[in-house]
Amino acid sequence: MQLFYNSEISSEEKKFTFSKEESKHIIKVLRKKEGDTLHITNGNDYLFNVQIIVPNDKKCVVEIKDFQKTLNNRNYHLHVAIAPTKNIDRFEWFLEKATEIGIDEITPLLCKNSERKHLKIDRLNKILQSALKQSLQYKLPKLNGLTDFKDFINNKFTGEGFIAHCENDDKKYYLKNIVKLRSRYTILIGPEGDFSLDEIENSKKNGFIPINLGKTRLRTETAGITCCQNINFLHQ
Repeated sequence: MQLFYNSEISSEEKKFTFSKEESKHIIKVLRKKEGDTLHITNGNDYLFNVQIIVPNDKKCVVEIKDFQKTLNNRNYHLHVAIAPTKNIDRFEWFLEKATEIGIDEITPLLCKNSERKHLKIDRLNKILQSALKQSLQYKLPKLNGLTDFKDFINNKFTGEGFIAHCENDDKKYYLKNIVKLRSRYTILIGPEGDFSLDEIENSKKNGFIPINLGKTRLRTETAGITCCQNINFLHQ
């Protein structure tokens, strides 16, 4: 199945018109024609089955035949707060792969040692949307704006909170041995230069438990993916 994404499609409508850009892609690139069926999600757990009634490459119109609210396949909620990498390609790779594996919310963190302090949120959301379509999921992860580390940890979270850092003088548990299943998880991942000692201590004071992700030192984006995969695997 080929899945399309459009946040504006609604269960309250009988017809829907694609944007000029999307219409061109559907008609010119994919060569869809009148009567063809398309599958669309709005990123809010809905799947729409529609039929093309006006195959115009500037204004493609479809009729909504039926729709369904799908069930979230995950029995947990994962929020990863992660410092964006200096090389934006690596952070974009994290967003793509985390979406494919399964993640609910992402907060880019601005830490003391952060080397990237600006993000193009619109571009990053497009990467999430593309990964959503590729992996045939119907719930788009929530991407928050760049958030100061202190502001983030001072906001109370529900469920369990963890922090992955590189300091050796802190007793840390392996993530797989400490998580409670079917819960809500908030996991902190630091920048290339790691969290500062103050950030680590403040996170612990606010309820975040230090965790160990393995015997090797991981890149920021690899640590983020490792957390996603660990949580996903434990719930299989």
